[in-house]
Amino acid sequence: MRTVQFQNADMAWHIAADIHFPSDFVETKKYPVIVSVHPFGSCKEQTSGSVYGKALAEQGFVVIAYDASFQGASGGSPRWIEDPTQRVEDISRVIDYAVTLPYIDEARIGVLGVCGGGGYAINATLTEKRIKAVASITGVNIGRLFREGFSGYDPLGALAAMGVQRTGEARGGQLQVNELLPASADVAKENGLTERDVFEATDYYKTPRGQQPGGWTRMLFSHAQKTLAWDAFSFTETLLTQPLMVVIGQKIGAFGAYRDGMEVYGRATASADRRLVSLEDWSHYDLYDKPKPVALALEKLIPFYQTYL
Repeated sequence: MRTVQFQNADMAWHIAADIHFPSDFVETKKYPVIVSVHPFGSCKEQTSGSVYGKALAEQGFVVIAYDASFQGASGGSPRWIEDPTQRVEDISRVIDYAVTLPYIDEARIGVLGVCGGGGYAINATLTEKRIKAVASITGVNIGRLFREGFSGYDPLGALAAMGVQRTGEARGGQLQVNELLPASADVAKENGLTERDVFEATDYYKTPRGQQPGGWTRMLFSHAQKTLAWDAFSFTETLLTQPLMVVIGQKIGAFGAYRDGMEVYGRATASADRRLVSLEDWSHYDLYDKPKPVALALEKLIPFYQTYL
């Protein structure tokens, strides 16, 4: 693995990435590349890199797992902005970097996204036709989630509050950085936060199981307005022409990955080859790192990418 930083002409900051290589990597050869997109509140060292990135590299792909702008080890200020437009544009920026590498075959570019990264990966594929195949692992439409559960089903109230907060910050007030999860599983239990996705996210992000220095699970509240007016799946019926694989777990949680996966699979009627992998006994966060469901997902993902990349 190699850790790199790069900066495009349109950026005032750098992107940090880990490049995962096949074990028999030879720099003079050409390889297919998969851009791996981390979840909302995550970082490249977690599931997008250490689990799926590493596993796909072992199968002969070069995998670039990167930190989103304003997050992890990537640049951008203020920190912890979750801006879907930037998140989608970051995918193109990573591709711009990848095509400058002498060992990358520009005709064999794929993208994979986990959780919110799955929604971003699909949205990027609508217009980024350098992408030849896309896969979503328990993908979430972050716009839909913000309009619903993350705003308390009051998106207009959330937007008004964001506006007030942003005005205060513009006048020199303190930034409001929201922590997205309880501090620990015990705190979650003490406060009755035992809904499957919330509790399992806490077990992943707030314990040694998945905790990483760059995986802050934080969001700058005042800069999240545009998220509420964004939809990962807009124009899917018309613009998503590339092969698509959607992996979901059937144990349903509040973040809505099962629902979103079924929706985008149903709408992707223009895709050259759409595939749904629905895993009966597994949940959203099981698919982050649990060996058995990850193996089941990879059993489908690897031949999918081998076919199209």
